[in-house]
Amino acid sequence: MRMALAICLVCILGAGALYWQTDGFTAVTTESARRADIRRQPRLVPDAALAGLPGHAAGALREELRRDGRLTIVDFMYTRCASLCLAMGTVFQQMQQAIKDRGLQDRVRLLSLSFDPTDTPRLLQEYGRRMRADPAVWDFAALPAAAGREAVLKAFGIVVVPAPLGQYEHNAAYHAVSAGGYLTRIVDIGDAEALLDYAERAAPAASAGRRAASGLALAGGGS
Repeated sequence: MRMALAICLVCILGAGALYWQTDGFTAVTTESARRADIRRQPRLVPDAALAGLPGHAAGALREELRRDGRLTIVDFMYTRCASLCLAMGTVFQQMQQAIKDRGLQDRVRLLSLSFDPTDTPRLLQEYGRRMRADPAVWDFAALPAAAGREAVLKAFGIVVVPAPLGQYEHNAAYHAVSAGGYLTRIVDIGDAEALLDYAERAAPAASAGRRAASGLALAGGGS
C-alpha cells in the first residue's frame, strides 16, 4: 500500500513536469517510440565520469557497472529537490525493501545519479542517510564533468531546465542498465513494480562472492 501511494504521488508530480517539458504532451509519442526502440535494441550508455560512490575511487559509469556486476536501476535527482526527486526517492525506498524481500540484493541494485553540479560527495552521502538508503543496495553518485553529464542525460532521455531560486524542472523515469553498460528498459515512474519484475527476470545470476557478501550483510542486520 505504501509503495502504491508513493507511486501515485510520483505520477502526479511527474505528469505535471512531463506536461511542462513536452509542450502539452506533444513529445510523448516520440518518447514512447524511443522506449520501444530501446526494448528492441538496447543502447550502450556514455562512459561519463562519476564522483561520490563511497568506498570506490572516482571512475566512469560503464566501469562502475562492470565492477558491480548487478543489473542497475537508475534514476536522476538532485539533493536540493523537495518535490519530484523526493517522491521518486520514496519509491526507491520501497523498491529497496522489495529487492531485499525478493532476495535480489545480490543481483539488482539502485543507483541515483545527480545532475546538479553543486552536489558534492558529502551532500550525496547526507542525502542517502536521510533517505535511509542501504549502501549494499542503493548507491548515489554525481556527474561532475559537464560534457559527460549532458551525454548521459541525453542518452537516458532526461531533460533538465534551470528554474527560479536555483532549482530545476526535469522529467523522470526509471531505467534498467545491464552490467555490460546497456540501457535495456525505460519505464514510467508509475511502473516500479513492473520494472522489478523485469529486473528479476533479466538480472544475471550472482557470483559466489556476491552471494556470500549478501548473506553476511543480511546476517548483520542491514538497514
